[in-house]
Amino acid sequence: MTKLSNLDLVRRVPLFSTLTEEQANTLLGQVEKRRLVRGAVMLRQGETSGELYVMLNGRARVVVADSQGRQVILATLRSGDCVGEMSIIDQEPHSATVIMDMPGDVLVLSSAAFSRCIAHNAAMAQAVMVALVQRLRNSTKKIGSLALMGVYGRVANVLLDMAVPDGDGAFLVQEKLTKQDIARMVGASREMVSRVMKHFEDQRFMQIQPNGHIRIFERRKKAR
Repeated sequence: MTKLSNLDLVRRVPLFSTLTEEQANTLLGQVEKRRLVRGAVMLRQGETSGELYVMLNGRARVVVADSQGRQVILATLRSGDCVGEMSIIDQEPHSATVIMDMPGDVLVLSSAAFSRCIAHNAAMAQAVMVALVQRLRNSTKKIGSLALMGVYGRVANVLLDMAVPDGDGAFLVQEKLTKQDIARMVGASREMVSRVMKHFEDQRFMQIQPNGHIRIFERRKKAR
């Protein structure tokens, strides 16, 4: 890639969008672009990488596991999302493992380069704080869901959070999710999730299409 295309690439990332041209050009010499295959581990729980990762494309999942290997999916990362900044800020090991769910490109910034960018760009520091607050809000929502909702409500929440309007009065989950994926997101067994989704299909709340997409129908109130 030419320097100009690299500069354009950096400026398209929300976290770096407030950098001046001089700051962005300086960053070019410190950022590394990597291509990661499906299944590649970006960060590993309990380890320290000293690097910030920014997703350019592809998809990754943030996973925590216990000593018995049981996993819970905390979040899904997509284009523009960053990860690793918490460990850089507090110098503690990563609290979760990040695994590529789809192949993609990432920008990698060292701890020292990240700290220099933050020190000289208040807007970038603000963007990092907003990202951290949003992550905290999402974690609070997930904890509340796990503590206060049954499996039916948790599965419905996951599907609705990932759905987008399909233009025909319904909603569509375009990401291909296995029942095991959903089980890891809601903290339930695969068998239980299968029963819940079958119930939703029987009640015509949703429909799994041949291409793997999930169509969700708005429940209309009956006229009185």
